[in-house]
Amino acid sequence: MASSLTNEIKQTLIALVRDKFSVDLDDVVSEIPPKTELGDLAFPLAFDLAKRIKAATGEKKNPREIANKLADGLKTVPGVARVEIAGPGYLNVFFSRADIFTQLASASQNVATGTQPSGKLIVEHTSINPNKAAHIGHVRNSVLGDTTARILKATGENVEIHNYIDNTGVQVADVVVGFMHLENKSLAEIKAIAERPVAKREDNFDYYCWDLYSRVGQWYEEDKTRLQIRAQTLHEIEEGNNATAEIGEYISSRIVDCHLETMARLDISYDLLARESEILHLHFWAHAFEKLKASGAIVFETEGRNKGCWVMRAEEGRTEGETEGQSDAESEHDADKIIVRSNGTVTYTGKDIAYHLWKLGKLGLDFHYRLLRHDHHGREVWITTGDESSANNQHPPFGNGTAFLNVIDVGQSYPQANVKKGVMAIDHDERVARSAHLAYEKVTLTPAAAIELGTELSEADQQRQQIGMSGRKGLGVKADDLIDRLETKALAEVQSRNADLSEAQQQKIARQIAVAALRYFLLKFTRTSIIAFDFEEALKFRGETGPYLQYSVRRLSNIFTELGRSADDVRAEFAQLSAEEVATQFSGEAGDVLWSLVYFASRLDDVVQLSANAFEPTHVAKYAFQLADQFNTFYQDKRFHILKESDAKRKTVLLVAVDVVRQKLAQALALLGIEVPEKM
Repeated sequence: MASSLTNEIKQTLIALVRDKFSVDLDDVVSEIPPKTELGDLAFPLAFDLAKRIKAATGEKKNPREIANKLADGLKTVPGVARVEIAGPGYLNVFFSRADIFTQLASASQNVATGTQPSGKLIVEHTSINPNKAAHIGHVRNSVLGDTTARILKATGENVEIHNYIDNTGVQVADVVVGFMHLENKSLAEIKAIAERPVAKREDNFDYYCWDLYSRVGQWYEEDKTRLQIRAQTLHEIEEGNNATAEIGEYISSRIVDCHLETMARLDISYDLLARESEILHLHFWAHAFEKLKASGAIVFETEGRNKGCWVMRAEEGRTEGETEGQSDAESEHDADKIIVRSNGTVTYTGKDIAYHLWKLGKLGLDFHYRLLRHDHHGREVWITTGDESSANNQHPPFGNGTAFLNVIDVGQSYPQANVKKGVMAIDHDERVARSAHLAYEKVTLTPAAAIELGTELSEADQQRQQIGMSGRKGLGVKADDLIDRLETKALAEVQSRNADLSEAQQQKIARQIAVAALRYFLLKFTRTSIIAFDFEEALKFRGETGPYLQYSVRRLSNIFTELGRSADDVRAEFAQLSAEEVATQFSGEAGDVLWSLVYFASRLDDVVQLSANAFEPTHVAKYAFQLADQFNTFYQDKRFHILKESDAKRKTVLLVAVDVVRQKLAQALALLGIEVPEKM
């Protein structure tokens, strides 16, 4: 495979440099030339090496001469056809096309795994406040987290997926206030609303709570003294074992069920739902607090704005957020650096530190667990519980990771940095440094999308490029509404193209197209890009969209269908060809075009590893689109009449190339959480 050959070439270069120039290198930078005729790999190594030699010995060496000495050694690497020196000293390496292609033809259909650090990587995503229906911003979080986990698993990582449930927070308290003080409802009456049969999605319990949450916000605005009711409600929920806490427990549990159903529509699931109530009631924070104090990571302020608080210690003796000459009042992140308030209550940052110490097995405590459900694939989904009598001791081993990844919006970057700082002050394992906050930006709507979803816009708003949302004000797009709308539009397209299919088949394909449209739209942008979602753009069958990628895989598969032959039969024929017969098909101008397609397809493993290292799924998304686009251009090229090719040997090579591209594209889509429909 091209990726393994690249690694072998790099290791050979490192050995050659050590032998010929007495310089030790940790790695070698490689580049992909812009044109196939310039080679398959380019190394600017000679330029850097010339600088190093001059700095170490004072001797000036010509980069081209250095490159020539290295080139001879590379020619002995199996799979390397030739090496050329370009310009002032670039090493251009040309692969043996027939060898690489033959390896691809016989390779496993799975993404190759690499050697990864030992231990478990815990990925936390979704983590929606269980107080109302999920919205489009939550979907971006979940799709990013789910895809990142898929990519990490493909590289050989041991991944455990968490969904943190803040069931004792302010947002849940506000909905409890709404039911108890605006609607004067008892727990029995709330249950009647939540468990009633519903004919329309808008009658679901999470939709009901969406509207109620907005009403509570307006109720507070009318009379600020009502915030005392919120504070008291929050206190009772955190304390537990009272009627208010029982209502909060019921509401949050029902909303979590709704969220899980919403995410299942996008093929997203979890290993463990960790609840904040257990972090409080099982005294996780108390243990973490003692560890933080003992480590010196937090200090008690005796004066200034934060007097009486425990705050995160910054480097060089200053508390976090302060700079030289800055007053306490000017500290931008005072609320985030505080771990324990002056009234003794712990902040979100403090509770997060406790949770993350547990993730790494450094707290000395554990949750109780019970099986919550089986997901749509039959996998177990577990949840924490404070009730030991209902716990199941036959649970999988949770936690004890070596590092963690948290998918949380970019607005939480500062407190997330403090969480990692607090954890690393206690856990000095160098692998913990790999832990990261996977920040992402908000999702907005184009005016056209907002109008289509029923939002009334002023003339001024209709001229804007993006329409923002606010959950507190009830302005937003519920995730299920968005998915429903995508499915409806996709179904109309499927029915027009495949009227002969049954209604069930049409609906299944429409669901697959809708999921592809939404997931790819959210993944084709980098995490820190603000997205303006648009229905028309997402659902196009041409261009950079999920449906276009699905269509491309179907087109590749249909080539074999039209021929009435299987890919296995073609591969068996290919195995009878000689290396010379295969190499002939990759010669000349047409051969360069064919090789360019095959070589790009072979780079999936490298792209997956790049994406895993950067925790950035967009690399795989971009690769998938570029591969699909390159194939469709190739398919329209008059030099490649695959179905009508009269030369049997050439036809066999072309068909194997088609299947290689089909497999790689399908693998990339699977990593993106996109299924390929039976028809398009």
